[in-house]
Amino acid sequence: MPLLLLNLDNTLLDRAGSFRAWGEWFLAEIGAPPADIDWLVSLDADGLTDRWDLADAIRDRYALRIPAIDLVDELRDGVVAYTRLDPLVACALRIADDAGWMPVVVTNGTVQYQEAKIRNTGLDRYVADWVISEEAGVSKPNPRIFALAAQRARMPLRGGWVVGDSPESDIGGAAAVGLPSVWLHRGRSWSDARFAPTRTVDSLIAAVSVVLGG
Repeated sequence: MPLLLLNLDNTLLDRAGSFRAWGEWFLAEIGAPPADIDWLVSLDADGLTDRWDLADAIRDRYALRIPAIDLVDELRDGVVAYTRLDPLVACALRIADDAGWMPVVVTNGTVQYQEAKIRNTGLDRYVADWVISEEAGVSKPNPRIFALAAQRARMPLRGGWVVGDSPESDIGGAAAVGLPSVWLHRGRSWSDARFAPTRTVDSLIAAVSVVLGG
């Protein structure tokens, strides 16, 4: 039973869509122009912007008196609350499992929020296990986090695949550990000359199809 090592945000769960949905609600709550959602999404940078920096920018732009710590909590909890599991993703994971693959989540982030998304959406019913960088003490693209996932699953890394949307963390991590990879392009073009994905697709269903056919 080979390993299927899967990224969480914007691979298994639509983190970008969840943030946008929360952002639209939040802007309405504070009476900000709806068009500001594009500014907010851009500033968030797919979650790469530090939450404290994002909170400070929001407070400054709208002259909010909300304490920074409360806004940081809202930024984190809000995304979790708006996160849903796409039935097509659940179906793809079931197909992979039925075909003899072992789906394991490998994600960077904090245990509190990444695990909340996994459990609250019901994703935990479709994966064998998960490894979160905060708990692991190492982050993607470091090969050790993939090795830890294999160790936790009691399966060898050899023969496995990595699927994710991040060029650096997922595809770079796969290259570092010597595994084939599938990149979810999300409308982007590949531009990193150091390494490249084995295949490029536009959805998790397509990614699973590649792995099962590979």
